[in-house]
Amino acid sequence: DLELFRPGKKRRLAVLEWRPAERSLARAVIRTLHELPEWELVLLRTKPLSGRPYLPASLRDRIHVRTARDGRARAPIFSEASIVVPALTGLPRVALEAAAADAAIAAPPGMREQPELAAAAFARLAEDEEYRERAAAKASAEAEGQSFAAVAAELDRLYSQLARRRRRPRRDADPLDDRDWILCDLHTHTSWSHDCGVEVTELLDHAEVEGLGAIAVTDHNVFGGAREAVQLARGRDLVVVPGEEVKTAGQGEVIGLFLSEEIPRGLPFDETIAAIRSQGGLVYLPHPFDRLHAIPDATTLRRHLADIDVFEVYNARLLFEAYNDEALRFATKYNLTMGAGSDAHVLQGLGTGALRMRAFDGPEEFLVSMRSAQVLRRPKSLVYLQSLKWVAQAKERVR
Repeated sequence: DLELFRPGKKRRLAVLEWRPAERSLARAVIRTLHELPEWELVLLRTKPLSGRPYLPASLRDRIHVRTARDGRARAPIFSEASIVVPALTGLPRVALEAAAADAAIAAPPGMREQPELAAAAFARLAEDEEYRERAAAKASAEAEGQSFAAVAAELDRLYSQLARRRRRPRRDADPLDDRDWILCDLHTHTSWSHDCGVEVTELLDHAEVEGLGAIAVTDHNVFGGAREAVQLARGRDLVVVPGEEVKTAGQGEVIGLFLSEEIPRGLPFDETIAAIRSQGGLVYLPHPFDRLHAIPDATTLRRHLADIDVFEVYNARLLFEAYNDEALRFATKYNLTMGAGSDAHVLQGLGTGALRMRAFDGPEEFLVSMRSAQVLRRPKSLVYLQSLKWVAQAKERVR
């Protein structure tokens, strides 16, 4: 609050945020005060029942103990203080409040391990007025960036950005209402994936047997399977969406739909999304809460909400159904377009997770069709499907 914490007439006063468990820090600062005869020190208690520190008899006229548990009580103290030494385990806002009042902050790196470093920083700030003024100005600028007004402006900017990019609400009139309803599996694999033995032609044939009208071929970190599937599907009634399931650098996987080129694995999360966008592709986030594998953390998810075109709320291969339920709650909370896929690595898994949606042609119509899409859960025994996958992999190794 920049209105509350304002600089006043500064004097040679330092403030130490007092903690009983941090006596080594207090001793180091008090020893330094011996060498600064023109300075006074306030030991500031910001928590109740924090005890009363021992004061050397020779310094009792220059050391004062104050209790200020809220900002209004601390404001007049910081207003006249030139230097503030925050506690090692103190309140984060205390340093910001002091900085907003133009106090120089003595909190050098490593002070938690070596409290003497804070005392040395206090001494330098006290002895060098020009250095102290520069440090105070820098701290004040940083505090201003975290003021109520600055944070409110940043939130307003973010909300405005999200509002511009928000998804259109569903309308009663469906522009694709003259199209047939089809079943679409948005997450499948072929032998181009390192852990799948299903040939592309087998996948296409079985998709038609299962009554699917569209599938997305999303092999792990390769695009060849999707490219081959698109070519072999020509002349069929089956629509193939070319995609790739890309492993990011420590933030799980991202599927790109409607791609034209392969995206390398190992890029940061935001760069993977940018690579998908550069091809005019759509961002599909698979199994976002499957904690048995790498997944994006909460911060990454929230930061990229506006970048996600489709959020997978049902993956038929997940070991724990609770992970799908969590994805459904998250998508509902943030009004994300919901997707589903089998994540099939064997033919018998194909179509076990799918969408009922209107037939589409291209990414634009796909997004329109997704407005009225319905998630279909058609599970089979995961143990059965996983055993088939292991058998297929074993046969491949024997060859």
